[in-house]
Amino acid sequence: MVVRSARCKKAEASLAAFGMALSLLIAAVEPTAAQTVPPPAAAKPEAAPGAPTPIAPEGLTTKPGDAFGEAVTLTAKPIVFVKGSGTWNQAFTIISGALKTVEDYVAKAGLKTDGLPMTIFTATDDHGFDYQAAIPLAAPPKDAPQGDVQSGQSPGGRALKFVHRGSYEALDDTYEAINNYLDDKGLESRNILIEQYVTDPASADEKNLVVEVLVLVK
Repeated sequence: MVVRSARCKKAEASLAAFGMALSLLIAAVEPTAAQTVPPPAAAKPEAAPGAPTPIAPEGLTTKPGDAFGEAVTLTAKPIVFVKGSGTWNQAFTIISGALKTVEDYVAKAGLKTDGLPMTIFTATDDHGFDYQAAIPLAAPPKDAPQGDVQSGQSPGGRALKFVHRGSYEALDDTYEAINNYLDDKGLESRNILIEQYVTDPASADEKNLVVEVLVLVK
């Protein structure tokens, strides 16, 4: 499954990898003087329970301890949210505006939050996405929200967590790395993707975000 396929250069990367593998194969079979054939590399062992979380590949901005493929279990929580659709080139503007609407409602209603603001992507394709911009709550609102704000529950279940640091636009590179990670591990997503914002897009600098990407997997 390709996560946020519009942001991924997966086809080009696959072709480049194939070309490199072919070059190495040709070089390996050409005889050279006094060359010995090295023993085959040992198969990589599967990560044992409790093993260290994989680190992000080179090129991504991270700090020590940032998760990249950390297995987590999400607990469904009550949320209030605004839903809609958008295009990738306007994603940050759309999401930050929607979260501002929800945060204003939460403050006005005096609701107690329980977690980071988030975007739940319920569908994605090459052109755009369907989303729920949500705030998790300690308890469901006693009175039904009015207007564009709705109430519901966040997704729960098994997921992988990846940390992104930098601009929202630079999430392109993080999602490409996530796609490669899922393919390498043979994992399949549940077609639900969550971005949790350690730095709130409704008020933070778009160039200096910290985002936890949660990919729900089967």
